[in-house]
Amino acid sequence: MAAAAAVAATAAAPAAAAPDRRDPRTMANDLGVRLLGDEQIGMLLYPGFTALDLIGPHHFLAGLFGSQVHLVSNQADLRPVTSDTGLAVQPTVTLEDCPADLTVLFVPGGTSGTVAAARDRPTVDFVRDRAGRAKYVTSVCTGSLVLGAAGVLRGRRATSHWSVVPLLSQFGATPERARIVRDGPLITGAGVSAGLDFGSALVAELRGRPMAEAAVLMAEYDPEPPIAGGSLRTARSEIADLLTNSLAPFVRDAATIGVL
Repeated sequence: MAAAAAVAATAAAPAAAAPDRRDPRTMANDLGVRLLGDEQIGMLLYPGFTALDLIGPHHFLAGLFGSQVHLVSNQADLRPVTSDTGLAVQPTVTLEDCPADLTVLFVPGGTSGTVAAARDRPTVDFVRDRAGRAKYVTSVCTGSLVLGAAGVLRGRRATSHWSVVPLLSQFGATPERARIVRDGPLITGAGVSAGLDFGSALVAELRGRPMAEAAVLMAEYDPEPPIAGGSLRTARSEIADLLTNSLAPFVRDAATIGVL
């Protein structure tokens, strides 16, 4: 972000008669990097959300100069919203005060907190209303369950955390197991760590691939996981069975969510 700030700052400087090809402004123009925009981005917060579902995408989206990121609490005031691991995030607006017309609507996932959000009428009404006008309607992990409860998955392809991907059909969606699934204005990401993939892909969608390339380099997003098995396809069967059994109560609860 510091490097991007330096580039953005030079954009306001007077153009030289003979541009220095090493000047960040000139280099950005040559590469087609779109530095400035005016996106309105609403990222929903609710008690019990998974912090990394939010923080990964937020890192990339908050680095877009000219955009405005609204951290939208579904609580009555602006007290910090506590995640499922106890990390609290300070919201910037309530549901009522969030701008009506958003470029991006984003919903993070969780477990029991997500089920509660998907059953909360004001939260679901907010998602349905903003999704009706947003250019992009998005989620990471089980946040797609909240989108489903708002009726915005119907007739679309979508993904979620591996534990609940099959449940997306109960909202009229076509479930897919993939890191990112794009279907028209709907962009959904898989579980937790997929938020980084999602965030960088959304930067490319909003500002172009050169800007996304700069963002992933600044973040040094070049993963080399030290432990294999981060998907059902690569995990040892006994580990997959352990987590499947552990998540079974949550999945049974999530299976009772319907479109409100």
